[in-house]
Amino acid sequence: MDDIRTLSIEAPGEIAFIEEKSGTLEPGTFRVETVYSGISAGTELTYVKGTNPYLHATWDSALGLFTEGVPSIEYPVRGLGYMQVGMVTETRTAAVREGELLAMAYGHRTGYVADPLKDRFVELPDDLDPLLGIYVAHMGPICANGLLHAAADLHGPAVHGLGDGVRGRRVAVTGAGVVGLLTACFAIRHGAAEVVVVDETADRLRIAEALGARTVHENPAVTLKERWRHAPGDRGADVVFQCRGQARYLAMALKLLRPQGTVIDLAFYPSGADEVRLGEEFHHNGLSVRCAQIGRVPRGLAHAWDRERLSYETIELLRGRQDLRRHLVTDLVGFDEAPALLTDLAQGRRHAVQAVLAQEVED
Repeated sequence: MDDIRTLSIEAPGEIAFIEEKSGTLEPGTFRVETVYSGISAGTELTYVKGTNPYLHATWDSALGLFTEGVPSIEYPVRGLGYMQVGMVTETRTAAVREGELLAMAYGHRTGYVADPLKDRFVELPDDLDPLLGIYVAHMGPICANGLLHAAADLHGPAVHGLGDGVRGRRVAVTGAGVVGLLTACFAIRHGAAEVVVVDETADRLRIAEALGARTVHENPAVTLKERWRHAPGDRGADVVFQCRGQARYLAMALKLLRPQGTVIDLAFYPSGADEVRLGEEFHHNGLSVRCAQIGRVPRGLAHAWDRERLSYETIELLRGRQDLRRHLVTDLVGFDEAPALLTDLAQGRRHAVQAVLAQEVED
């Protein structure tokens, strides 16, 4: 195989491809050629913009704190991205077969040499659109983990299924990006009584409606609390999944909740949160905010709900929603276009729900 090309953020706003050696195929390893590579228009753009906290502080994993010091990540930033589908082109391990399609998370590269003892991979079934495979290794589990946190919030460690926190309940989702839309689809699949998506963008709300959710744009807190009544003085969403990394969406999520409800927060906030007013609904309605960061599942559930199970749940969702490709994938471009695409996304000149890099772009 020829040398691979790797996307590199050289400095804020400076994006290029660099050539790297493809690596020797040692015994026990295998080589993949990238078929699709999905772009996260949230986390990845914080590196393009220079706003990611890892670029400005030291992450002390022992203390769980960001502290002053040498930044944990410095430019150039390479290997960015976590939504890859690769085809096995050569193997020296029985763990995979040549020609298999695998979901992995090795960054925006045209190829990769993997060690099955170090690199996570998920074989994609034949009956799944391979483009949707970009969600199997990481993005889908992010959303499934949100539902798992909702289930644990209601049942503690006695969770039997992914739908235990949404089945029969009124669910709101704030933010209609990929995380919000996939989370809404998970909630619909697992029996939520009603799923309403809240966002400011009309095009994204149309996608949410096409995927089977209801939507609210204007005055959502009043609208939903008029609609969702539980008892006198008890109105609003049973649970809210907050899926957009802007403080005003977290503030809105708190307003949507019924008393003593919980926001399951899947968002990453690169800035502050001045718009979150803890003395208002949060205090007076006795609310909770629970972070569902993908680095961990709820306490007491790790033995039963590892990343592999979350990927399996993702595959089951995608198998039943092949329409997701039509509704979510708004931009499919060749690898050569990636620097310009990321620059335009970061500067707001272009908007995408899901952008995907492809080795071969279909007509």
